[in-house]
Amino acid sequence: MKFSISTVVFSLFMTLIIAQDIPKEATDISPLLIGEQMPNIMLKDTDGKSVSLTELVAQKQTVLIFYRGGWCPYCNIHLGELQTIETDVLKAGYQIIAISPDAPQKLSASADKHKLNYKLLSDADTNGAQQFGLAFQAPEKYKEMLGNYSDKNNTGVLPVPAVFVLNKQGEILFEYISPDYKKRLSASLLLAVINNLAE
Repeated sequence: MKFSISTVVFSLFMTLIIAQDIPKEATDISPLLIGEQMPNIMLKDTDGKSVSLTELVAQKQTVLIFYRGGWCPYCNIHLGELQTIETDVLKAGYQIIAISPDAPQKLSASADKHKLNYKLLSDADTNGAQQFGLAFQAPEKYKEMLGNYSDKNNTGVLPVPAVFVLNKQGEILFEYISPDYKKRLSASLLLAVINNLAE
């Protein structure tokens, strides 16, 4: 496929515009709020197949997790903790979906390493994190690693770790977002939220 110079220039221009819109600090993000509708984003599963988040959420109420990547020890601890309540989450009528900038093959490694049964999805170009208002510019020291983990699709963007609870229509019923990546919503509190929403 051939590209004209004008197409390439336009693509580079749009990349710069998007980069300028991404906050420099995690504390400066503007995430979607409770009561708002989630965007319809396309992601990739562990096999590299494109999937629609809207279609997945329409199947079952959803606990949606955004995490930094399989390289992050705090994320791995949190993902493992969520696995301990998955049975209870399923009984309450919800599914768990976790999204990161990791490429599909990296997701598979994380799922195998931590024995995760729930769905992991790749947002390697961070479009999803941007549309949810969670993206910020990663510190310089992370950029090479993010490129490696995303199969060169991520040029230096991180999501602020977040938990959303969604109904089948994609409406946000609950959210927990902390710019301090060391602070995560505990599994027990998340389960209490889900049970409360089910009442």
